[in-house]
Amino acid sequence: MRRMAIGAVLIVAVGCTTSGQVAQPRSAATAPAATGEAGSRTPAGTGKSAGSQAPALSETPAVSQTMAVETPTPATTKVACHGTSMITQGGGFPEVRGVSRDAEVWGLLFAPVPFKRGKEVKIVWRMTGEGSLKVTAALPDGTRAKPTFGPDQHGGSSWHRPGEEWGTGFVFPKAGCYRVDLTRTRGSGHLWLPVK
Repeated sequence: MRRMAIGAVLIVAVGCTTSGQVAQPRSAATAPAATGEAGSRTPAGTGKSAGSQAPALSETPAVSQTMAVETPTPATTKVACHGTSMITQGGGFPEVRGVSRDAEVWGLLFAPVPFKRGKEVKIVWRMTGEGSLKVTAALPDGTRAKPTFGPDQHGGSSWHRPGEEWGTGFVFPKAGCYRVDLTRTRGSGHLWLPVK
């Protein structure tokens, strides 16, 4: 019975239903009353908890009432060079998702897109797989972007995408669509970034 009570509190605390929708917090007035039936948390007719049982629902702190429910920000998706999707949520930095057969590749771009040629751009990468990361960027004519730092592995951040995280800096010398190749010991992928 205690496990059921803890599970119910966790579901309310997480704020999600099994359908993936955000659950609305309940007040004590709208919460189901404890009736003493199977699965209830108080003995029938007492309104109080038994000695070894969990406290009654009305005596349990309302976790969902004190938690802020995060409102999803609308995401906009644009297509950059050669079909690479660029995702922007609210006023945040744009993200790009790479193409791969054996890994998941994401980039967080710390500059407006298209990038300005000749200006340093910081890009944080998350990529699944194993081993260190190698990142190169080049135009189809062979012109390469100049790395200014990295890849430097990060211990973590508030950006939540699969894989380990690295930071890089590049200067793109000419306008065009740069193919960015990311390679690990196990796993590789690529994406395209526009420069004006």
